Amino acid sequence: MGSATGGAGGPDGLAGAVLVTLADREDAEELAEQLLDQGYAPCTVHRDMLAGEDDAEDVDWVIEVRTGPHGGPAALDEPHLHQLAEDYGGFAAAHRP
Repeated sequence: MGSATGGAGGPDGLAGAVLVTLADREDAEELAEQLLDQGYAPCTVHRDMLAGEDDAEDVDWVIEVRTGPHGGPAALDEPHLHQLAEDYGGFAAAHRP
């Protein structure tokens, strides 16, 4: 299992994206696969270590979701993505530049 393609692509590269944050890598990869199956794309999984974090064990895993199954920005589906994240003990928030 791995992450889908995609990248930030500049300061406005996340405009309209939703960042789904989970504590466990396997959960993040599993949810990213579910989101891809539902038509969201890309669903890029990466580590999010806060500035000053010393312990790599305490990092969160973030799924960047850019486009919804409707073809519009994933931010339009923020409530749905937030509910899915809560099912894994995480949260989701639309990126607002």
